[in-house]
Amino acid sequence: MDDTLLLLTVAAVALVVGLAAGWAVQSAAVRRRLARERSFFGLPEGSECVLVTHRDSSSAQWSIPRHDALALLGLAAVIENCGAHPEVAPHDTGLQGFGARTEFCVGDPTAHRRLAAHLASLLPGVAVHPGDESGTSRGTFAVGGSSYRVEPGAVEYVLLARLTAGEGGRPVFLAAGQRPVTHRAAVRHLVRNRARLARKHGADGQFCLLLKVVNSQAYGPDVVELVADVTKAATTAAESKGHRAAS
Repeated sequence: MDDTLLLLTVAAVALVVGLAAGWAVQSAAVRRRLARERSFFGLPEGSECVLVTHRDSSSAQWSIPRHDALALLGLAAVIENCGAHPEVAPHDTGLQGFGARTEFCVGDPTAHRRLAAHLASLLPGVAVHPGDESGTSRGTFAVGGSSYRVEPGAVEYVLLARLTAGEGGRPVFLAAGQRPVTHRAAVRHLVRNRARLARKHGADGQFCLLLKVVNSQAYGPDVVELVADVTKAATTAAESKGHRAAS
């Protein structure tokens, strides 16, 4: 009986030790993962960030367009998990320069002033066609010698970028799309693939990805394809020459 009790005691102690060790290992893994996420997004605990978006032109009051609002909600979970504090600001209000705090800039670069300024200064190799009087070719991207025209509801493009500049070293994330649904698609791609993007480009790395949203009229922002990593072309001032149209 004493031997049985001893064996049971030893087994119980071993179980407790094993559970404690497992919990410690899991907790350490969670802390490391959170530290990598905070580093990638530039969001230390207690830090501040700003989300810059369009005004909804159809509303008398300041409000955010539906797809942009849903994109910001996707970012909100990441920001909360990092323990940071967000501020939402319209694109046409005066904001400080970049680098002091993480910025998420979401919208259409032909109408979003802050985003257009970031493209001009941080991605000089990207050109966005403003469109003619009839709106033809509006939003067409030109980068790396190719042009990418929007086919509403069928094929739409968006640039997803993580860039660093200015004092402070905090990153600027850009989701610059041809239609509102593409902004949401880019943010979802960023959130879902943040660990892979951090591994590939480094916690402090820069990247600019060209994404294609396929058949949004049927699938919304769910079907997204990576067209190319255009970081080098986008961050290098483009030469003045013609562009070939993307198929």
